[in-house]
Amino acid sequence: MNAEGLVEIVLPGKVEPEGLRIRHGDVPVPGTGQVLIRMEATGISFAEQQMRRGRYYDQPEFPFVPGYDLVGTVLATGEGVDPGLAGTRVAALLKVGGWASHVLVEAADVVPVPDGIGAAEAETLVVNGVTAWRMLHRTARVRAGQTVVVLGANGGVGSVLVQLARAAGAKVIGTASARHHAVLRGQGVVPVDHRTEDVAARIRELAPGGVDAVFDHVGGRGIVDSWHLLAPGGTLVSYGSASTRDDEGSGQWPVLKLLGRVWLWNALPNGRRAYFFNLWAGRSLAKKRFRARLRADLTQVFAALQRGDVTARIAAQLPLSQIAEAMRLAESGTVAGKVVLNP
Repeated sequence: MNAEGLVEIVLPGKVEPEGLRIRHGDVPVPGTGQVLIRMEATGISFAEQQMRRGRYYDQPEFPFVPGYDLVGTVLATGEGVDPGLAGTRVAALLKVGGWASHVLVEAADVVPVPDGIGAAEAETLVVNGVTAWRMLHRTARVRAGQTVVVLGANGGVGSVLVQLARAAGAKVIGTASARHHAVLRGQGVVPVDHRTEDVAARIRELAPGGVDAVFDHVGGRGIVDSWHLLAPGGTLVSYGSASTRDDEGSGQWPVLKLLGRVWLWNALPNGRRAYFFNLWAGRSLAKKRFRARLRADLTQVFAALQRGDVTARIAAQLPLSQIAEAMRLAESGTVAGKVVLNP
């Protein structure tokens, strides 16, 4: 096992994709309560794109190994862990550390991947799938017959969100550039071109009475339009600030502004609600509950994949050694789904 050697990608600071470093070392040994996972698939999320710019809300200090999630096989177990886990394919939500050939993870944080689901398929649905599932079913509580708007309907989270919403019986309006409209129509989504159309005006034409939910990863000034698209009783779920990705200055300020808007809107007596979605909310205070909910939600997402409600959207697969190319592809805005990294 140790003869393989450890390979990991290090983010040394605010660098261009070519500045990411490949580091070699010894394969770590699991401690008490840990498992050693041989990574089979990890991926590039919007979080890592922000981290590269030093703009992710609570990223660690440089240097560090990025990688929000991974799928792989348990190679070894530490003291206090069921040795029967060895040889099991599992998924894990990490926030950082996944861009490595071998990763130590708390055994309580891994979720088994059902037989018949490939590593790359599963990888597209860990952070993206859990985020989409929770926003749809736990936050907005979307029901059959409702109308929802998904901004960035071709993206990593958006592409899962539109499929889960359609499976729940909702009508979906999704924004994307024209090249993705045929696929969206095939999924029963009404597409709106955010590059050439006045998005808010077009959505008002499609839903004159307002919509029941808007899922907004863009943030910035456009979040006000998203709020005004809501029907009485509607829900706005803000889960990012993509519009500020390339801005200079504090990476925390855009999030604080969003939180301020959410607080003010919720103080208004109009029956509408706004949320800023944080996947990690409650983890530090109620770790056991957080883990149980993660397991339950990811299990639901994997079941949706097995039923055919969701299709894994793999934009491309590249090895860790081609991280610069993979990062540029993920940031290009030209792909649908997720860029997956393999060992």
